[in-house]
Amino acid sequence: MKTNLRTAALTALFTTTLFTTSVFAKESELTYLPSGQPEGSVFLPPPPLMGSVEQATDMAAVVAVHAACTTNEAAVAFSEKKFSVFTFTPVIGTFFQPGKLPKTEAFFERVQTQAETVTDRAKDFFQRPRPFTVDPSLGSGKLEKSFSYPSGHSTEGSVLALVLCELFPEKHDDIMVIGHNLGWHRVWIARHYPTDIYAGRVFAQAIVREMKNNLAFHRDLEEARTEIEAARQSLKAAATAQPAAAAN
Repeated sequence: MKTNLRTAALTALFTTTLFTTSVFAKESELTYLPSGQPEGSVFLPPPPLMGSVEQATDMAAVVAVHAACTTNEAAVAFSEKKFSVFTFTPVIGTFFQPGKLPKTEAFFERVQTQAETVTDRAKDFFQRPRPFTVDPSLGSGKLEKSFSYPSGHSTEGSVLALVLCELFPEKHDDIMVIGHNLGWHRVWIARHYPTDIYAGRVFAQAIVREMKNNLAFHRDLEEARTEIEAARQSLKAAATAQPAAAAN
């Protein structure tokens, strides 16, 4: 009996240590955000309560959207399981590619990682079951084990979009469409409720607002701006040189 109790205690201690270490490691990555900010548990309203009319309405929306989702739409949603700032390349331009803009790429990786960290903390606080957990008939593909509110795809996609708009203000609307779609497509495959998506968009605004108070964020943003402008000028120079070479 004592042995079993000791084993259980050691297991619990080990699990707690791993969790604490993981949380500390994630918090240490928050170079653009104050530790614990923005706090989703304070900033966001709680999701609809299980068994409430609001929850039933939210679920009905998931069921309807999921039922209307075509095979091609589902394929798009599943392909976006992993995404990055280069998901926005179609509206930014072909020069915006992985490996071509190292400072910009590293900057947006930090932005996305930090957005993910604070979103995961909010998910763990609210602990809202995903739609396919409540209704297993909605499940398909590899199912996530994390909670539902707020949507990580919606939050991270909107954060990337909002920061990208700082660099490409002339493409604002097209950028935001992609950012919003990254969240909404998750409803197609019953990974999230609509309220998860809207909460993610609101939370993203709070995250970017906090980042804009950080000097390191502004320094790295300006380095990305300079790198992107250099790439644009290089592209223009190459385009100008081609007709001249053809004329000769």
